[in-house]
Amino acid sequence: MTTESNEELSRQEIETLLPTYYQRLFPFQMFYKWLSYGNIQKNYFMNREFSFTLQEEIYLRYQSFSNVEEFKKKVIEKNPVKMDIGAVYSARPKDHKTVIGFQPVEKELVFDIDMSDYNDVRFCCTKAAICQKCWPLMVFAVKILDKALRGMFYLDFGFNRLLWVYSGRRGIHCWVCDEKARQLSKSVRHSIVDYLTLLLGGDMQAKKVNLNLPIHESVRRALDIIKRNFDSFAIENQDFLGDQEKIEKLLRLIKDEKMKTDIRNDLKHCSTSSAEKWGAIQNCFTKTNIKNFKAKKNFGIEEIMIQYCYPRLDSHVTIGLNHLLKSPFCVHPKTACVCVPFLASQVDSFDPLKVPTLKQLIDEINKNGAASESQEEKLKAYKETSLNQYIEIFKSFLEELAADQHAKKLEESDKKRIFKF
Repeated sequence: MTTESNEELSRQEIETLLPTYYQRLFPFQMFYKWLSYGNIQKNYFMNREFSFTLQEEIYLRYQSFSNVEEFKKKVIEKNPVKMDIGAVYSARPKDHKTVIGFQPVEKELVFDIDMSDYNDVRFCCTKAAICQKCWPLMVFAVKILDKALRGMFYLDFGFNRLLWVYSGRRGIHCWVCDEKARQLSKSVRHSIVDYLTLLLGGDMQAKKVNLNLPIHESVRRALDIIKRNFDSFAIENQDFLGDQEKIEKLLRLIKDEKMKTDIRNDLKHCSTSSAEKWGAIQNCFTKTNIKNFKAKKNFGIEEIMIQYCYPRLDSHVTIGLNHLLKSPFCVHPKTACVCVPFLASQVDSFDPLKVPTLKQLIDEINKNGAASESQEEKLKAYKETSLNQYIEIFKSFLEELAADQHAKKLEESDKKRIFKF
């Protein structure tokens, strides 16, 4: 099964079901709590940009709202098939045409990893489709980026408030919501992307990874993650050396022509098994490193693993302060899947093919007797649907943010008392 299997609803059917979803299930109050960050800065939510994609691909940018009631009212009124979240600006985005010096001032540090960027190393799906055989690429990305962003032994960034979200179709998003992350300048965001990027070069360049000593600790950690599951992904799921075309694709990643010749000769004695061929290639590199132990170590095997499995970031999404990203809990207009959050610690068990769809959720509401519910019960309708477990993840994330905000207020209160004293 792939995500293409979920594309059963027409655009018109999605637009017909969306009003019920927005009125009954979309977590507006939680959204406001998230994007206002405790109202420590009073105009934080008011100056936030949203964009709506409506029927016939009508795109509305610079939407902004004074409070959660206005936000909910406008979403229900416009019934967007897609909703994106942008930066916090120096003034209300809806006034951008009349404000002098209108500019973005803060935004979460966001990352967008799209499966279509891995089409050269996955052989199970094409275009926008994903399946359980290629999804491990997203698992690699989550584990590697989560560890790098949270930091370990003070080597990396030390961010703590990361919200991971399935895009609803073919990728994942990460929202880094720490205060220090939201305040990063464009140049620092650029530096972070550079730090996290190991694949360099355009489409015409085959070999994109070059490792040298000393290998940075973050790269070592990434390699540890990849090595644990490389065989499962590359050999079992992708059969990545299953035919001559796939073999030549890998050989293009090796610069040493003698090494290529030796590998080709060794592969002649192998069966059709990708496992046996990969073992022969690894042995060839090992023999070369032993033979030339005084020379610079050849990291060819590690470079191949990284090129196949290391996260591929959309740098523009992360660097640009005025770039918008699809909102969590909106419905993907192509698959009708809800963009749901998940825990990085449980990414191995997260199945993108089993996330709730719009029709499934509406059916669950109808099945649970929505017509007879009281107003209070309607506000908690999500608890009786497949969306509940994902909203609980979001709620837990908001509780962590609230703890940060409470600590911030106490700190500022203490400073004021000291100043008065």
